[in-house]
Amino acid sequence: MKIESKKSKSWPKLAVKNWLSTKNSSEKFNSEYSVKGTSTETRKSCSDQDSYILVPDNFSGWLKHSTNGMKRSVLGEKKPPSIITNTLNLRMFVGTWNVGGKSPNKGLDLRNWLTSTSPADIYVIGFQEIVPLNAGNVLGSENSGPATKWLAFIHQALNTTNNESPNQNQRFSLVASKQMVGIFLCVWVRVDFRNHVSQLKVSRVGTGIMGYLGNKGSISISMRLFQTTFCFVCTHLASGEKCGDELRRNLDISEILKRTKFCHSYKSIGHSVPPESILEHDNIIWLGDLNYRLAAGYDDIHELLKENNLKALLEKDQLRMEQKAGRIFEGWNEGSICFAPTYKYLTNSDQYVAQTCKSKEKRRTPAWCDRILWKGEGLNQKMYVRGESKFSDHRPVYSLFTAQVEMTNKNLTRSVSTTTVSRSPCPLKPFTNSSSLSSTCCAAAKVQAEEQLMLLATRTQSCIDSVSRFL
Repeated sequence: MKIESKKSKSWPKLAVKNWLSTKNSSEKFNSEYSVKGTSTETRKSCSDQDSYILVPDNFSGWLKHSTNGMKRSVLGEKKPPSIITNTLNLRMFVGTWNVGGKSPNKGLDLRNWLTSTSPADIYVIGFQEIVPLNAGNVLGSENSGPATKWLAFIHQALNTTNNESPNQNQRFSLVASKQMVGIFLCVWVRVDFRNHVSQLKVSRVGTGIMGYLGNKGSISISMRLFQTTFCFVCTHLASGEKCGDELRRNLDISEILKRTKFCHSYKSIGHSVPPESILEHDNIIWLGDLNYRLAAGYDDIHELLKENNLKALLEKDQLRMEQKAGRIFEGWNEGSICFAPTYKYLTNSDQYVAQTCKSKEKRRTPAWCDRILWKGEGLNQKMYVRGESKFSDHRPVYSLFTAQVEMTNKNLTRSVSTTTVSRSPCPLKPFTNSSSLSSTCCAAAKVQAEEQLMLLATRTQSCIDSVSRFL
């Protein structure tokens, strides 16, 4: 199909416009409910100049000026109250599927995939290529129609029983969903846990065309469940099976880790500082079409596939080779792979494309492109398998984890274990609803806020003038 030169000249402008639009909307996400936050005040900006903390009005008499900054009062010298925690073991389903640019049809039943394990408490589901990766979808406005359909199918699968009736005992709500071109990530939790989700943030990183467009890249969702932080990273990395293409995938991983940022425009008293990057979380799940191939010729791979010699094939897996060499995912875990390569199949067939295609240019060597890795002491993988749906040229992959979540006894006062850092001079805004604080909570808030204010003062002298109005 020919494209007029006049239109082709406008593509760079479209690309820049699309990239700017992606950056401006990167924090917005869809959710079935308002996540329980730490303050009723919300901010849309994630600029460094907007950073602030919330401070009670009645601070007079417990902070004092000095020539060197601020000193603690007698109250501030008291040791913060200790935290008594107990843990809760939750079950978490994680699934990834490259659907080859196809929208779900009425005959598609996701229950065979999502409910093939015992019921979970959290569902993390990532897709790649929910729309075709053509110029219109990459450079034009985002097509959210397929994402809406996938959400409807997932909602139906999670909230109906085998008898086609609503499951009243265990209903799931959408915590957050986000799309970037063909990449789509959604997180669902049981209704009785949703009010314990806080500090929810989303970040998108494009690593595709020109290194920034969203035909390749990542969507990351950060959240705190009770007192444990989670980060879910859904990726679609650079494709290709030529020698050296694995280095491009390595670079994508490095860029995603470097450029993913979760901007929190306020830090509230009584809660730990939210993580701002992927590696700052307690538990991390990395899922998606990582596109790593097998470092061997087609004939050798074909013979090993006929022999069902998965062990020999895995020795040629680029992802494991690069990880073993220390170039990517150092310190990350992946479960034992006991299933056949997940790519590339003929649609509606159990045959690989390589088995039927005579053209070397179109032939794709089978590979384990679709993977799930994790990092975190609170995670324990119970299952790592693939599904057998023939809907696309990839087979879905899913894993079941147990996740250990820390809970704080609500009868005890919680102290701030980490400090709040403002990156630039900023006015401190008072918390106007101080009348609702009990005397016990107010005393604890003073100790916690003092720790934060002291660090602010040492970082920038300009903040002292703003603090003086509370003295």
